[in-house]
Amino acid sequence: MKLKGKKQESSESSEGAKGKMTLSLALVALVSAFGSSFQYGYNVSVINSPAPYMQDFYNQTYLDRTGVPMDTAFQTLLWSLTVSMFPLGGFFGSLMVWPMVNNFGRKGTLLINNLFSIASAILMGTSRLAKTFEVIIVCRVIMGIYAGLASNVVPMFLGEMAPKNLRGAIGIVPQLFICFGILIAQILGLNMVLGNAEGKALAQDFSMGSTGEDFSQLLSCLLAGWPVLLGLTGVPSLIQLLVLPFFPESPRYLLLQKNNEEQARRALQRLRGRTDVADEIEEMFQEDRSEKEEGKFTVLSLFTSRGLRWQLISIIVMMMGQQLSGINGVFYYADRIFESAGVASGSIQYVTVSIGAINVLMTLLAVFIVESLGRRILLLAGFALCCASCAVLTLALNLQNTISWMSYLSIACVIIYITGHAIGPSPIPPVIITEMFLQSSRPAAFMVGGSVHWLSNFTVGLVFLYMEAGLGPYSFLIFCAICLATMVYIFFIVPETKNKTFMEINRIMAKRNKVEIQESKEELRGSQSALNSQAQKMISSSEL
Repeated sequence: MKLKGKKQESSESSEGAKGKMTLSLALVALVSAFGSSFQYGYNVSVINSPAPYMQDFYNQTYLDRTGVPMDTAFQTLLWSLTVSMFPLGGFFGSLMVWPMVNNFGRKGTLLINNLFSIASAILMGTSRLAKTFEVIIVCRVIMGIYAGLASNVVPMFLGEMAPKNLRGAIGIVPQLFICFGILIAQILGLNMVLGNAEGKALAQDFSMGSTGEDFSQLLSCLLAGWPVLLGLTGVPSLIQLLVLPFFPESPRYLLLQKNNEEQARRALQRLRGRTDVADEIEEMFQEDRSEKEEGKFTVLSLFTSRGLRWQLISIIVMMMGQQLSGINGVFYYADRIFESAGVASGSIQYVTVSIGAINVLMTLLAVFIVESLGRRILLLAGFALCCASCAVLTLALNLQNTISWMSYLSIACVIIYITGHAIGPSPIPPVIITEMFLQSSRPAAFMVGGSVHWLSNFTVGLVFLYMEAGLGPYSFLIFCAICLATMVYIFFIVPETKNKTFMEINRIMAKRNKVEIQESKEELRGSQSALNSQAQKMISSSEL
């Protein structure tokens, strides 16, 4: 009876450690992802549709100031700055991750970060009324900093909150909202919605004081056209700023960095929906003891630590593969691919929205299958699909003028590529960063991974137009090679991390790095001692 009771107790403990999706955990994931990750996707896409109208505004403002039209080269430079300042700001935001999450916590960093977004939204939303295009360029840098912080802190925050059996699914939620943000920006950016120059004449009339109803004129000006599209980015941040304070901070941050076991226990109890969280608290203490052997990590020590060598190389390879695999090139070519297939130029923007919808649906699929198939399978399958579609797309683009049905093959390649990228290369790398590093090294790892992500993004935006001009469709062969190289690396080096604790993953990587973890020896001795003690008790009871 005693043995049966112990087995039942062990089974219940195992089920409890497994964890389930509670309302509190689901809500904090949604609030964090909507208030932060959504903004990243929204601001990636928000200026694409109204670009002609915004450039007209730049030119008109310059003409009003100087009396001469803006030079074409200068206008191109200003627009290039408007586009490229966002990923450059993202790089600077990534550099702020390590100091901010260590000093203000994960939740605290997200709350502070909202101020960047709200301030930028107000300034961009009133830029046409103020007749200044410079503020848009500056705010694009600020929004980049915001996105750089959000794209790293949200996966870290949610990854530390989630139980091990849901860590992958919850870790993909930020990417799902990034895709959702892109889709919403595409929908709102349609010419019939906000991607237009509505309110331009109103703004001019108001600035000249030619109307008597000043307040209604101002309101009409503010609520029309592309400035509203830019200003809406502050709404999710405002919602998060008001709601997120009611949710707990990361339990791991509270226990391992603030040394507050009571708050960490209360946070875990609320997130898990049960009072018994002893197993997870103990696992955190094991991680803490293991980390004390190595000390706290800075970015410099991350690069010099032998015990983290393959983890660091892995996140750099995966982040570079994610951005250099051709996703921007595929989106760039998409319009002319659909046009060559006979889609009317006026309908191209609706087809672009449909691609955004496919991106969202495939990322949503990844949320539901990542815990059953695992991270490695999705990464390998995703890069394989991207590699194959890039190769076939090169062939189809070269032959579409001679073989009529090749244009339809090009469309199929675009859809397959988007599907492949959405299930693996886009959502999985941030999950892997969370899982491969322990508490003390995780902020520095996200800082490195985020910096590589944004620098690669910036590089592609800078170089792709020159690549396309020089190589044409053959540009996709370079992307094909990068996808293949990344896939080979993942196959041989990156382990499966599904349903494993951070300490279990750390031991797997320690073997690859050929280092010993002191904690594992202590645990083995402790486990052996416990087994010996239990055996002794059983012998004594049998003698009685």
